[in-house]
Amino acid sequence: MTGSDRENMHRVAARAALDVPGMVALQPALADRLALAASRVYQGVAAGTTRHHEAAGVRCELTPAGAWHLEVRCILDGNHRAVDVARRVRERVRTTGTSYLAQHGRAAPVTVVVTVTRTV
Repeated sequence: MTGSDRENMHRVAARAALDVPGMVALQPALADRLALAASRVYQGVAAGTTRHHEAAGVRCELTPAGAWHLEVRCILDGNHRAVDVARRVRERVRTTGTSYLAQHGRAAPVTVVVTVTRTV
């Protein structure tokens, strides 16, 4: 697996999650927040490469068995049932990730864990 494989899976998962009705945003982890702050300083020094922050609420890893494990941290609209939105996010991310891998000749199982960090 290359770094771009991981970045591509991050983007695919983030977009799929954000397309679910009731999703407001992805919740970045502390490390992502620190990286964002550092990247602002870096961009001031050397313009050019930027990191894709749209996937900050997604953690992605390839298991030793060759399966993908994704963790999605969500901020939800308080007017929707959290359990229903979380289930839709899990299913959408899993099917979209599986489809993406199949299209690129890298078929592998995809598991998804969704954590609702807050509602607004």
